[in-house]
Formats: sequence, structure tokens, C-alpha cells
Amino acid sequence: MKEFLIETFAHHRDLIIFLHIISAVIWVGGMIAVRFAVHQSLALIPDPKLRLERSAHVLKRLFTIVWPFVIVLIVTAVLMAVGFQFRAAAMDASGNVINEYMMSVYNTVHIKEAIWVIMSINLGAMMFRRRKAEKALREGDLEEAKNMLGLIAKYMVPVNIALGVIAIFIGVVLRNVH
Repeated sequence: MKEFLIETFAHHRDLIIFLHIISAVIWVGGMIAVRFAVHQSLALIPDPKLRLERSAHVLKRLFTIVWPFVIVLIVTAVLMAVGFQFRAAAMDASGNVINEYMMSVYNTVHIKEAIWVIMSINLGAMMFRRRKAEKALREGDLEEAKNMLGLIAKYMVPVNIALGVIAIFIGVVLRNVH
């Protein structure tokens, strides 16, 4: 399997890197647009029920758009991590460190991967909360819908934006290694 991943990366390197970058841009950029542009406009809707319904709808659309890119991002991250052969440059087959600098690069790759995984888990939690908010709206429970959506807007999306920007920065740093 490892050889297949290395060979696939070698033959499609530019496409894999492009798909990885565009996936990150769409995911993080979409969250920035929704949080700092759309959210502000939705706040101007005077009717609380309509505001919550529109918020739930916007998030549904965002999640529908970004979820496939999240999958592409994770798949391309694995292809790049294996394809760039960070581990082989950092340690031998027995797990002994052979190059301290490349070991730090290898560890940085894992940090970046962990960030994307945390963001993916957070996205799943946001999707779950949004569905619960939509159900609460159908049942006429505006307070529950507000609680479900409020946490997403105030904390969950901003956390993912911050983590996404950090991951993109780490990606730039790692790109300069090769």
C-alpha cells in the first residue's frame, strides 16, 4: 500500500497538492465568509424564528459544500505525508532517528494532520448541532434552536477558522522543506 501511495504521489504530485490547497481554501474561506459576512447579515433579520431558520439553512448549505472538500483534504494529506517520505528521511526502519531536522519536520506533519482531524471532528459536531437546531425549529422550540446554533457561531466556527489558518501556515512552512 505504501508503495502505491508513493507512486501515486510521484505521478500526480501537482494535482494532489493543488487539490489539498483548494480544499483548505474552500473549507476555511467558506467558514470565514459565513462567520464574518453572512452571520452579520442574518443578525439584521428582526423575526427570531426566520433568523434562526435562515441561519440553519446557511449552515446546511455550507456543510454540504465543504464536507466533500474535507474528505479530499484528508486523502491528499495522507498522500503527501507518505509521498514526500517524511518518515524515511527522519528515521530508519527500526524507528531510530537518523536526522533531527527531518524528525522535527515529520513531527510538524503530524501536528498539521492532527489539526485537520480536530477540525473534522468539530465540523461533525457542528453538523449534528445544526440538525438538532433544525428539528427544534420544526417543533417550535426557538430557545433550543438558538442554543444549538449560537454555540456554532460563537465558538465552533471561530475555532475551526483559527485552526485552519494555523494549518495553512504550517503547510506553507512544510512546502518550503521540499
